Amino acid sequence: MGSLDGGEKNLATLLRTMQPSLLDGTWSFVTVPAGRPVPSGLNPLMTCREPEGLTMLLDEADLARSGLPHAFFCQGIALHTNSSLYAIGFLAAISETLAKQAMSINIVSAFNRDYVFVPAARAEEAVEVLKKLAATGKLQAR
Repeated sequence: MGSLDGGEKNLATLLRTMQPSLLDGTWSFVTVPAGRPVPSGLNPLMTCREPEGLTMLLDEADLARSGLPHAFFCQGIALHTNSSLYAIGFLAAISETLAKQAMSINIVSAFNRDYVFVPAARAEEAVEVLKKLAATGKLQAR
């Protein structure tokens, strides 16, 4: 079997071709402790099985239906660039850029693109910061 990963690895190209845009809706992270049943009827954007339980990223409607406590009320930003799963430094550059704005983030990598989840109140600001990064193609000095 051949590799499916034909994505871009060059950091400058990834930064320059990135087209950040907001996902619809607001999201929150929840966890179902290990050994407990997952509430039915949920449609998580992301799941991750951890030793402590199942982490899910749910929209507001599913969050209300789930009855689960939540953390990090956020909006998602799709980065829309064809990054390789082997790319080096791309997500570090995204993280560093938003950290310079004192912005907490959670990054989720999927097969086709990467997503950044930022506090809902700062989502528009984060998109603008990432668009500036894409326009220059390089990190700004502090």
